Amino acid sequence: MITGWPNLWNSTDNAFYFIIAISIVLLLGIMATMIFFVFRYSRSRNPRPTNIEHNAWLEILWTAIPTVLVLAMFWVGWKGFIYKRTVPAGAMQVKVTGRMWSWSFEYENGKISSVLKLPFGKPVKLLITSADVVHGVFIPAFRVKEDAVPGRDTYLWFQPDKTGEFELFCSEFCGTGHTKMVSTVEIIPENEFAVWLQQKETPALAQGLSQAGLGAELVRAKGCVACHSTDGTAATGPTFKGLWGKKETVLRGSQEAQVTVDESFARSKIFSPEKERIKGFPPIMPSQRGVLSEKEAAAIVEYFKTLR
Repeated sequence: MITGWPNLWNSTDNAFYFIIAISIVLLLGIMATMIFFVFRYSRSRNPRPTNIEHNAWLEILWTAIPTVLVLAMFWVGWKGFIYKRTVPAGAMQVKVTGRMWSWSFEYENGKISSVLKLPFGKPVKLLITSADVVHGVFIPAFRVKEDAVPGRDTYLWFQPDKTGEFELFCSEFCGTGHTKMVSTVEIIPENEFAVWLQQKETPALAQGLSQAGLGAELVRAKGCVACHSTDGTAATGPTFKGLWGKKETVLRGSQEAQVTVDESFARSKIFSPEKERIKGFPPIMPSQRGVLSEKEAAAIVEYFKTLR
């Protein structure tokens, strides 16, 4: 744990409470003044209106006090901003990629996970980008948020100071599956994290799962179910249930064609979805090239075959 550094959440909360306190004081002061004026200068007390000349000291006060308050709020916010943008030396780096509608987290040793696991007490720098549209990494428990922008790297950092599981949301509206773009931040002891980090990327293989079983795990882990159901219900994309062997009408540019959903078609849709689009569904699926390996794609295809 870094000493001498305040917690991010504490810094953010203090700025919030400071501004709220000033707002409450101003609200009560203005309301009290209005009520006083209603009674003090009512018609019954002042049947004949009088001309009230300006008061230099009063004018100076109502200019100086708000100026000081605004500058104080700016200073508190500026200190917090500088702190949040200054990454401590030696912070662990994790690459975060957002895509419609899932998150992937890549560690320095090449390990990729759909869950952001971090060691307790160690500062971490998230290097953030997007594979398609603008998303937003938002972890309320640690008061951090940063946009994920396609073609650009952004970053944020924080130091996990409590163990447990916390939600990670997308804070930018990114399409019909936006509300399902949720992941988990797991903060675990450093020794447990070190063991987890050295495990294979696909522990399901070591557990003796079949190809179809691994495919089912990958479909969930990679966020495919955000657009494709596995039980036949309608979704943004075609349901996986009953899709295998089915004849579909696809669009190739402006031309329509009939195809049978087989292994060749499925692999094409995984890695080159822009070539053929099943009619009636929007062209929003990003390529999974670089996200899925050939072996993982083959496992997903095997899983499709079981969803009759």
